[in-house]
Amino acid sequence: MMSVATVSPILHNIDNLVGYLKRGRGLDSDYSDLGLIDQRAKRLKVETDVGISEEAGFAFDEKPRFSKVRYGYIPKGLALGDDEIDRLRNENTRNLLLNHKKLHLVLDLDHTLLNTTFLDEMSPEEEYLKTQTQSDHSLQYVHVVDTPSRQLMTKLRPYIRTFLVQASQMFELSIYTMGNRDYALEMAKLLDPGNLIFGGRVMSRDDSPETNRKSLDVLLARDSAVVILDDRKNVWTNDNRDNVIVMPRYHFFRSSYQKSGLSKGKPYSELKTDECDRYGGAYLANVLQLLGYIHTIFFNEVEIQGWDLMYRDVRLVLKILKKEVLKGCKIVFSHVFPSNVEANTHPLWKMAEQLGATCSTQVDPSVTHVVAANAQHRNRVGQLKKESFW
Repeated sequence: MMSVATVSPILHNIDNLVGYLKRGRGLDSDYSDLGLIDQRAKRLKVETDVGISEEAGFAFDEKPRFSKVRYGYIPKGLALGDDEIDRLRNENTRNLLLNHKKLHLVLDLDHTLLNTTFLDEMSPEEEYLKTQTQSDHSLQYVHVVDTPSRQLMTKLRPYIRTFLVQASQMFELSIYTMGNRDYALEMAKLLDPGNLIFGGRVMSRDDSPETNRKSLDVLLARDSAVVILDDRKNVWTNDNRDNVIVMPRYHFFRSSYQKSGLSKGKPYSELKTDECDRYGGAYLANVLQLLGYIHTIFFNEVEIQGWDLMYRDVRLVLKILKKEVLKGCKIVFSHVFPSNVEANTHPLWKMAEQLGATCSTQVDPSVTHVVAANAQHRNRVGQLKKESFW
């Protein structure tokens, strides 16, 4: 069991990043990485002049896609070949970028936008939700959903309505869940009753080309223009993980709380309260601000620098912003890694560096965070830090 202690407080990653960007720190980053694709684009334009088609140029640097994919949100009976799928991807993304100034945003459902439980699994302290209305308990967006087998209760995440409306002004929104298609469609009705936001772009595990894996192969969009919000990165194929922003998991009901291994305290449902960040605001409000910064950097920096919009890659924007999460932090790892493992090769060490931190196994006055094997090692590092000031 590993414990994490902080010498100076650290916010959740999303809160931390938004805080940096609000103060303007994130927008001062070096955008030289964004120029890499532009250089490749310029080389390609030269090649285009000597015979490569414009379509081939637009598809440059994208991995080939294969036709063993179900497009469940495309009208039944419409058969598409590989060439036609690539053409649709390119045209859809081209239209969004150039004509609407939008990127693609893929949204997970469970623990990202909402939380669902079976009615017959609710605890005695949650029974009030079955009979009381919002005016009685003041909790928004509680819905009972009928399915062919069992009744469900779904709680939408706070701020969800505003989030979806405002995000749709910057992105074309799609749903992608590992639930089945019937469940996905029912949740889409709750989130977007008028079908004005998702426009039928609802994908489920039934559409995935791999069992227990999500893939952007099912989306009619170029990977380089897609942002994903999901509470799990490892459910995505390796090729798509750089597109993912990991969300803090939303656990409202007791069953969700327990299945995730949370044992201390009570869930929001039993406390008759709801999720908020450390400042009392909604997490989705912070995420919306982050998406706004991503959109601004992707489009505005292109305009300022004179880059070709068609060849931008939003994954490089995400990479730049991730470096701001722990920028200025120094993390000391105490007795975390096995003796036969080089510390700087461990995934935890690498992840911290990717988020902008400086890592060490030695204590000094500049240390801001501690990752320790247990409380004893953590407390010892804290004592050494105090002693190192004298």
